[in-house]
Amino acid sequence: MFFQMRKPNAKERILETAGSLFHSRGYSEVGINEIIEKADTAKASFYQHFPSKEALCEAWLETVHQRSADHNQEILEAPGTPLSKVETCFSELENFLVDRDFRGCPYSNTKAVTDQGCEGIADRIRSHKEANRSFFLKICEMEFGIGKRASEISDRLFLLYSGATTESQNLQDTWPVKVARKAAHELFSPEPSSN
Repeated sequence: MFFQMRKPNAKERILETAGSLFHSRGYSEVGINEIIEKADTAKASFYQHFPSKEALCEAWLETVHQRSADHNQEILEAPGTPLSKVETCFSELENFLVDRDFRGCPYSNTKAVTDQGCEGIADRIRSHKEANRSFFLKICEMEFGIGKRASEISDRLFLLYSGATTESQNLQDTWPVKVARKAAHELFSPEPSSN
């Protein structure tokens, strides 16, 4: 027996289309009319679901965040050492950058082209970045316990990860991720004893 896959509804089509366009070209380079045309929907239908382009961008960022949060939780719950979890993050980052033609972080890219008036977008960017920072903290607490060392190393990991993403996009190359991965590995080395 054959089952026909459900066709995405108008809201899903708009969100998927906008997400693809925002990620590949940037939020500021994509207009509502192009989204409507490529999503094969009516203008009235667009505004029924999203009162503005900004609201659509907020919904897209929330969708991306939820996928990321779910995946990060899978990494936390998977077997393996904390260091192997960090290695997974950097390995997946390298693959993501290559697969997406070095477009980098959709949050950083969106922040770079939105103004101060886009508070809803700014809130989602902040909350996503803080969630990623918290994710690295949870990994470090598995290794070092709760305390100052875990907090300091997790912030370094977060900055290594974010910096590698940005510079790989700028340079269109994966070497920043490789260097950041090596630096992350060194953070897990035992601290030299002070005699």
